[in-house]
Amino acid sequence: MSEKATYRPEGINDAFVEGRPDDAPSAPADGPQKPGGTPTLPSLGWRGTLRWTWRQLTSMRVALMLLMLLAVAAVPGSILPQRGQDAAAVLEYLGDHPTLGEWLDRFGFFEVYSSVWFSAIYLLLFISLVGCILPRTIAHARALRNRPPKTPVRFGRFPATAEAGTTASPDEVVDAVATHLRGPLRRLPTFRVDVGAEEPRLGRPATRTVAAERGYLRESGNLLFHLALLGLLVSVALGQLMHYRGQAIVTEGRGFANAVVDYDTFDKGAWFRPSSLSPFSMTLDSFESTFASDTVAFAQARDFTAYVTATEPDGSSHAETIKVNEPLTVDGAKIYLQGNGFAPEITVKDGAGELAFSGRVPFLPEDTMYTSRGVVKVPDVSKGQEQIGLVGYFLPTAVVDADGSARSVFPQPQNPLMVLEVYRGDLGLDDGVPQNVYRLDTASLTPSVDEDGATIKLLVKPGETVELPDGLGTVTLGEDVPRYVALDLRHDPSLAWVLTFALLALGGLAISLFTPRRRVWVRSWETTDDDGRSVTHVELAGLARGDDAGLQREVDKALASVPGRVDDTPDDNPKTATED
Repeated sequence: MSEKATYRPEGINDAFVEGRPDDAPSAPADGPQKPGGTPTLPSLGWRGTLRWTWRQLTSMRVALMLLMLLAVAAVPGSILPQRGQDAAAVLEYLGDHPTLGEWLDRFGFFEVYSSVWFSAIYLLLFISLVGCILPRTIAHARALRNRPPKTPVRFGRFPATAEAGTTASPDEVVDAVATHLRGPLRRLPTFRVDVGAEEPRLGRPATRTVAAERGYLRESGNLLFHLALLGLLVSVALGQLMHYRGQAIVTEGRGFANAVVDYDTFDKGAWFRPSSLSPFSMTLDSFESTFASDTVAFAQARDFTAYVTATEPDGSSHAETIKVNEPLTVDGAKIYLQGNGFAPEITVKDGAGELAFSGRVPFLPEDTMYTSRGVVKVPDVSKGQEQIGLVGYFLPTAVVDADGSARSVFPQPQNPLMVLEVYRGDLGLDDGVPQNVYRLDTASLTPSVDEDGATIKLLVKPGETVELPDGLGTVTLGEDVPRYVALDLRHDPSLAWVLTFALLALGGLAISLFTPRRRVWVRSWETTDDDGRSVTHVELAGLARGDDAGLQREVDKALASVPGRVDDTPDDNPKTATED
């Protein structure tokens, strides 16, 4: 009966091998065993488990996974409405999707960037980067103090080699090559160089050697990139916690103060405090816009300029201008010109002749001709009167067609006209649900129609007063048409740090990618040529980390620095590229 052959690695005492005869003595296995003869693996214990978890968390693989997970986790924040930016849209979404919206709200999908799960991913990524960077920094600091590796015995196994003969002595060869490898800057050498000597061995006489290494900055750049990435994460996080941003619509001749209550919308970080706002104010003196009137680029915008007066906290005032992409900086906050339009003065009296509404109403432009849409909500009517809602368009340069339709043909107010539709009923302002001031929900309102059932459209010119249908009162458009600007104030103390760390990350990445890690060795000794003359034989070898097309050129340049060469043989040496 033949015995089954079994492979046993050399040096391993394998007591449990299939195919072993039953009567063959088994070698004792190290460690505890179960009664059946199966070895029992040692348990990790709580310390070992923690150590294993830490090693997994701080690995580069997990760091990349967390970075990708953070990007995926940010997607809902750009798809779903967020409470911090648009609370009304969140309420609308909850109303349209009651079941799904409730579950999404439970898991924080309407406050993604401040949710527990998003913060946990962010924190784990931060810990992973710190745990990955610190050991590498310590190891790199030790490597910076190390000297180049000793000169190998045989050069033939290296990917780049060269050799030659010279009339210079071994000491002169070593000095010349070492000077070349160090480079012209003594304090910032290209290579770290060690010059040494070897005793006679392997049939060679005593030799002089050079061991050189370069590329320490490669790992330095890599660490700089990761440290800058870590700083970038911290800066962005602090910026989100401490930033504030407000938007305000200001009409000509009026202004606003830098206070939370004066902004139309205001977004802030968790660490923001209203007391941190600088108490400055600003007034919009005038606004000028320029549009092309030629046929080639008709009505295209040329320039927008807001002339403002800023009042500092100490009471001093100074005139400033705000243009597109030219913000005004006040106390570290930048004020941008985001938009502009018309805010006509509208006065509404109810059916009892009482003043129900008076004020400037911003109309939002919808096309290049500044055809602007606006809404007027009139809830404060006399007792017994129905609330009034006006929806319509403001046309800067109006043209009325034969069918009665009106349109704007130029953005400047050359022939202003306001076209309104009238609604009556309950505006829903007393329900406690926030409403968009630029939209009118007409679902529960009754429109004013003519005898044919068509919606009545009122055409109002500046200075005119027009009767509202159904005895609802009158509407008056003011003589002048003020302009308004939409201002966006942003303050983020981390912007300078974000830019700094981003530039450092790019610099570190460039250093890491374009700095070669190379080692070059030189050996020289005195010998006799075929004619019996005394010459110095020089051998060089080079090694790189990874593929390096410039390694052979580096070796050849080192050989070219040898003085008095009489026999260059790098082209005749088959070991240059492939010998192992």
